[in-house]
Amino acid sequence: MRLLLAEDEPELAAFIAKGLREKSYAVDIAGDGARALYDAEVNSYDLVILDVRLPLMDGFSLCRELRKKSFRAPVLMLTALDDAEDIICGLNCGADDYLTKPFDFRVLLARISVLLRRAKKASPTFLEVADLRLNTLDHTAIRGTRSIPLTAKEYELLELMMLHAGKIVCRETISRLVWDENLDPCSNVIDVYVNRLRKKIDQGFEHPLIQTRRGQGFILVKDN
Repeated sequence: MRLLLAEDEPELAAFIAKGLREKSYAVDIAGDGARALYDAEVNSYDLVILDVRLPLMDGFSLCRELRKKSFRAPVLMLTALDDAEDIICGLNCGADDYLTKPFDFRVLLARISVLLRRAKKASPTFLEVADLRLNTLDHTAIRGTRSIPLTAKEYELLELMMLHAGKIVCRETISRLVWDENLDPCSNVIDVYVNRLRKKIDQGFEHPLIQTRRGQGFILVKDN
């Protein structure tokens, strides 16, 4: 699962991100509202955690803007503003939940888990691009009539590319969303996994779906 954390207090952001990563979440941190909006527009997230008092764009405005842009992932407000009016405002802006600071980290994890479960029930069971079909429940794929078993990382990479089908996905995005920020920038692991997917998905088919855009990244083409 990939989460976006919009928090302008570096120490708190680092603490939350560390705890979430220990629970196997991939986490991006945005230190202001404008950056969070940009990240949410160019990347695919399963959930967003928003502080309200953010520089450049406050959390309420950010949440409204995300919903205007048809952003469907759950939004959890995490803020020191605990007045009833603030909570009502946050929920009316499009947030799915509201947790006040200070908070018990176990409660945060529980709230995230509930929101993700709800979202998963509402999400499509299959992603389809051309003759490629990805099962989001059992993490298998089928191209034509060929069944394609996937490792955990292969699934994450393919899911990312299918969610952005027809668009170039850069290495930085793949690194952050599939391998998190700990991936060595000099590593060739992304190329290795892209080549593995090519062999599994494109080998034996007339029209390759996974293509490289030199100097830009990779693209899963929509049309053969």
